[in-house]
Amino acid sequence: MRRRLYFMLPGVKLAHQIFKELLLERVEERYIHFLARDGTELGDLPEATLLQKSDARHGLGVGLIVGGFTGAIAGVFVLFFPPDGLVTGYGGVLVLGVLGAIMGVWASGMIAADVPNTHLEKFEKDIRDGKILMMVDLPKERMKEISDSIHKHHPKSVERGPDPTIPAFP
Repeated sequence: MRRRLYFMLPGVKLAHQIFKELLLERVEERYIHFLARDGTELGDLPEATLLQKSDARHGLGVGLIVGGFTGAIAGVFVLFFPPDGLVTGYGGVLVLGVLGAIMGVWASGMIAADVPNTHLEKFEKDIRDGKILMMVDLPKERMKEISDSIHKHHPKSVERGPDPTIPAFP
């Protein structure tokens, strides 16, 4: 299981140096992401994806649960109070539950893609001030090693700690 470490870096030049060092430390590029103010040229640094910038993942989960539950309730309602001429069974509950889940995922995913990631709220001021946020997804056993290495070589980098609530990749 991987956990996410956050580092605030003062500029793009230092971000490039740390990125190269992380690659030499055998941290794969796909586990390193950078987030900067709009208009900041990151060059070849891997930029944070939509899933990392927004609350889409959380929204999809909520939509799945709420939509599935709502669809199942509608299915139970149709089961006990069927319209004239319609014969349904428990399969109707299942079908409406699945359709509700699909609709919930679609609707909440569309909405949540535009909502900024709540885990990144504490970094907004620094990012607006021109700093670069680096997110590194690491196995739990390598977190201290990598963190110590970054601080040893780059004392200007400020670690903001691991993500306390969820693993980066469950």
